Amino acid sequence: MAKGKSETTKKADTKLAVNRNVADGASKKITKKVKAAKDPNMPKKPSSAFFVFMEDFRKYYKEKFPDNKSVAVVGKAGGAKWKSLTDFDKAPYAAKAEKRKAEYLINMEAYNNNLANGANVAEEEDGSDKSKSEVNDDEESGEEGDDE
Repeated sequence: MAKGKSETTKKADTKLAVNRNVADGASKKITKKVKAAKDPNMPKKPSSAFFVFMEDFRKYYKEKFPDNKSVAVVGKAGGAKWKSLTDFDKAPYAAKAEKRKAEYLINMEAYNNNLANGANVAEEEDGSDKSKSEVNDDEESGEEGDDE
């Protein structure tokens, strides 16, 4: 009989485990999201005021502590320094960040225009009235006329 009790207990435990998994959402089918490939010609997003500050701070920190090899220590020190700065002290970094953002917006507009124009050029080439052989025939006849 001891065998029977342990079997029912195991069944109950398994049912509980199954119910827990369903409640946790673990039994749902997991699907991977495929990321779209990034265009290497796309402009990079501009740095925030904090990261503009960190560019200068890293140089300063490296000069002051040349033996330090830890990136985390520099990051923590930079974060603490940034928090201690007043809005007046942060203003030059915010101005540089705004300037970079303006340049980025101009570059993105140009990039988007190039994409739009590039798509139109491809459509025009495919939709031409002349076939490829006619285009080649016209070019060849024009070249022959120049040689004579």
